[in-house]
Amino acid sequence: MRNLLTGDTIRLTAFRAEDMPVVARWFGDTGFLRHYDMIPAAPWSGRQLETLLINYEKSEDQYAFAIRMSDDGKAIGIAGFDEILWSNRVATVFIGIGEPGYAGKGLGREAMRLLLDFGFNELNFHRIQLNVISYNDIAIRLYEGLGFVREGVCREFIARDGKRYDLLLYGMLDSEWRDRYPVDT
Repeated sequence: MRNLLTGDTIRLTAFRAEDMPVVARWFGDTGFLRHYDMIPAAPWSGRQLETLLINYEKSEDQYAFAIRMSDDGKAIGIAGFDEILWSNRVATVFIGIGEPGYAGKGLGREAMRLLLDFGFNELNFHRIQLNVISYNDIAIRLYEGLGFVREGVCREFIARDGKRYDLLLYGMLDSEWRDRYPVDT
C-alpha cells in the first residue's frame, strides 16, 4: 500500500494547536492573502482562524491540510479541498505556501501532486477545479505544469490597487490525471 499524503520532502497532515501562531502570521500577511484568496486582504484574527479550521474539521464537504516539511515537521503552508459536490464528484482545490523562504522550491508542486492523488484516488473525485487571479504567475505556471486546463475567464473580476484583474478558471478530470500520473503501487 502507498503512503498517502507523504512525499519526498513534505507531507500533508492535520493542523495542530501549536501551528496556530504560524498560521496566524500567514493570514496576517497581506502579500500572502492577495495571492491566496480573492477577498480583501484584511488580516485574520486568531478567533477567525480557529473557527475556519474547526469548520474544516467538522465539515463533510471540505478538507484542509497543513503542508509540513518531512524532516522537522515544520508547517509551511495550507492546502485542501472545498466546495465538494459529492453527488457530482467535483471539488475545488486550494493551496498557499505561507512560510517565508519556502516558496519557489518545488514544495507547492509536491503538495499539489499529493493533494490531487488523494482527491482522485482516495476521495474518488471525477473533476478537481480551481480559480486563480491573473497576476499570480507563479501559481498559474504550477497549475498548468501539473496538467490543469484553463477553461474560462471571469474578466476584470478582481479589483486591486485601482486596477482590474481577470479570474482564471482551471479544471482537471480524473482521466487526465491518470494519463499523466499513473498510480504507483
